[in-house]
Amino acid sequence: MIRWNKPNKYHNKKYTYLGIKFDSLKECRRYSELRLLEQAGKIKDLELQKAYELIPAQYEESTETYTKGLHKGEPKPGRLLERAVVYRADFVYTDCETGQQVVEDTKGMRTKEYVIKRKLLLWRYGIKIKEI
Repeated sequence: MIRWNKPNKYHNKKYTYLGIKFDSLKECRRYSELRLLEQAGKIKDLELQKAYELIPAQYEESTETYTKGLHKGEPKPGRLLERAVVYRADFVYTDCETGQQVVEDTKGMRTKEYVIKRKLLLWRYGIKIKEI
């Protein structure tokens, strides 16, 4: 059963399908198609919302070490200056015909943030995103 929730700033509605929440009807429909392809043996290892770290978190330097517990003697990270930049792919799967891993993103609108993350993913991991 598909159920929709309130719209977001890009005017797409969030949908829930099989207990999984999707950002748009397009993404929900694509998941349904990919499940059928997986059941037919055309793709395998379907993953949702796989994260790729593009730029690691930035910390202040620190000379302190942990004094007790599991990490005793290890250096403590300094104060967090900048959080990590992460790209979260809608779908990742292996194409059984080619053996290649495919990273897919369902797009209704390409934001500036998405374009930058797409370029960083290609630069850092050599991964080209298949846009649907």
